[in-house]
Amino acid sequence: MTIRVLIADDQEMVRTGFRMIIDSQPDLEVVGEAADGAEAVELARRLRPDVCLFDIRMPKMDGLAATRLLAGPDVADPLRVVIVTTFDMDEYVYGALRGGAAGFLLKDSGPALLVEAVRAAANGEALVSPSITVRLLENLAKPPVAAASSPPREPLTERELDVVRLVARGRTNEEIAAELFVSLSTVKTHLGSVQRKLSARNRVEVAAWAWESGLAR
Repeated sequence: MTIRVLIADDQEMVRTGFRMIIDSQPDLEVVGEAADGAEAVELARRLRPDVCLFDIRMPKMDGLAATRLLAGPDVADPLRVVIVTTFDMDEYVYGALRGGAAGFLLKDSGPALLVEAVRAAANGEALVSPSITVRLLENLAKPPVAAASSPPREPLTERELDVVRLVARGRTNEEIAAELFVSLSTVKTHLGSVQRKLSARNRVEVAAWAWESGLAR
C-alpha cells in the first residue's frame, strides 16, 4: 500500500525538496502541503495522511502545537507526526516527544533517513536522527524532568529492561535482536509489552521514559 504523506513547512523550497524525495519512492506519495501550522492541522484532519512531516517554526501555529493537536496524549485517533527541523534545541525535542511525535529529524539528515523515518512512522515505529539521539534523550534525564517520570503499570521483566535500554540508545529492532541473541519477533513482543506497561504509544516515548527514570544513564 502507498504511504500518504502531508508536508508542512513555511519555506516553499523545503516543501519542494521533500516532495521530490517522497514522490521518488514507489511506496510513498505526497497528498498535501501546508505553509503554516494552522493550515497543516486543517489539512491533516481532512486528508488523514499516514504520516505528517512538520517543521517547528511556522507562522500562525508552530509545529509542536500542531503535533499536540493531532497526536497528543488526549487525541482519540492520533496521526503520526515526524518533526523535521533545522533546530535541535533540547526544549524542542522534549516538546515534540511529549506532544506525541513519532520521530525527530534534522533537515540535513539526508534523503535516505527522511524516507526511513516516514516508513518507520507508518509502521508504528519511530526514528530520531542518529547524530543527536543519545545527547537529546540524555537531556530528558535532568532532575526537573526525571521527577515527572511515571512508574509502569506493571513491573518490567529483566529482558524487557534490556530492550528498553537499547531502545534508549537508538538501536533498531534488528540491532537489539542481534545484541540480545533473540529473534526479531521476540524483540517486537517485548517492545509491545513494554509499551503497554508504560502506556507508551511508540518507541520514542519508551526511550524518553528510560532517560527520565534514569534507567539508560
